[in-house]
Amino acid sequence: MIVDCAHYLDGSRQSDRTISLDEAAQQCHQGGFVWLGLFEPSSEELDEVRESFDLHELAVDDAKTFHLRPKVEEYESGVQLVILRTARYNHDQDEVDFGEISIFVGPGFVITVRQGVASELHGARTRLEQHPKLLALGPNSVLWAILDQVIKGYGPVVAGLESDIELVEGTVFSGAVAPTEQIYDLRREVTNFYRAVHPLLAVLTRVERNVEEPELAPYLRDVHDHVHLISEEVAAQKELLATVLQANMAVISVEQTEVSVRQNSTIEQLTILATVFLPLTFITGFFGQNFAWLTEHMSGFPSFIVFGVGGLVVPLILLWAWMRHNQRATGATPGRVAVDRAAADRVRPPGP
Repeated sequence: MIVDCAHYLDGSRQSDRTISLDEAAQQCHQGGFVWLGLFEPSSEELDEVRESFDLHELAVDDAKTFHLRPKVEEYESGVQLVILRTARYNHDQDEVDFGEISIFVGPGFVITVRQGVASELHGARTRLEQHPKLLALGPNSVLWAILDQVIKGYGPVVAGLESDIELVEGTVFSGAVAPTEQIYDLRREVTNFYRAVHPLLAVLTRVERNVEEPELAPYLRDVHDHVHLISEEVAAQKELLATVLQANMAVISVEQTEVSVRQNSTIEQLTILATVFLPLTFITGFFGQNFAWLTEHMSGFPSFIVFGVGGLVVPLILLWAWMRHNQRATGATPGRVAVDRAAADRVRPPGP
């Protein structure tokens, strides 16, 4: 779909209306240049544009494909193709929306093909039209305006990602556990954004080398500096997220260890309780049988004391003695630990 198409001559737009594709193809050879803007065009529309402006087939194929990294291509016809990744922070879903702009810069024309919601260029056209001196420099001024517009859009994305990272970082380093999936999603967004920003440094270097207008050199250097700064900030965010992920895994490990210790303590207490009641259950079960000898001899209070109470106390004493013996054998008693520590202190050489 054609969003706007205009012919520019001597730094001013020649008509307020959007001219047709045929008019644009004719006027690009009559001085000045034509700026044709397309948004998510169909294959048929791109083929029509290719025939009208004699574009290379591979260049048009690149405009149809969604790329993960910016790049620049030069063709023998003098046409330069620059592909940029656009980005916009979506505050409703707390994520980054990516788009793409393919820019054909040729003798007498500039064609922009936008893909995705994060690739609006009306502001770049309006701003450039307000600077006739820059607009009069030709198609490369449009390339600068688009680069400047796209890179300025990176600033809110960096701020949005920084805010999300600070929230996760505050949660993790406060000792609480942050959802690991949230950290991975945030790291994936930062990585995708880094792929959109960092390769742009090489693209800008080639663009600066190909631009012949010296008046545009300081503007392109300014854009290059902004990209370099944003690239460093995104790289720092990647490193910080890696640290946050490691810290979060450490917090999870500590919590799992605490849970394991509590479970072991509970199991130990239940084991001791079961060990105490095991002989008592055996004794009470044995004397609870209705054998004739038991029913004839278990009569009166003395028998109850001897066989009943004594049968319970004696196993408990034997169990206590056995457990005490095991503690001494393993050296786990507090007295033994104190003696071992005192002996170690006597043997340890004095410190400096």
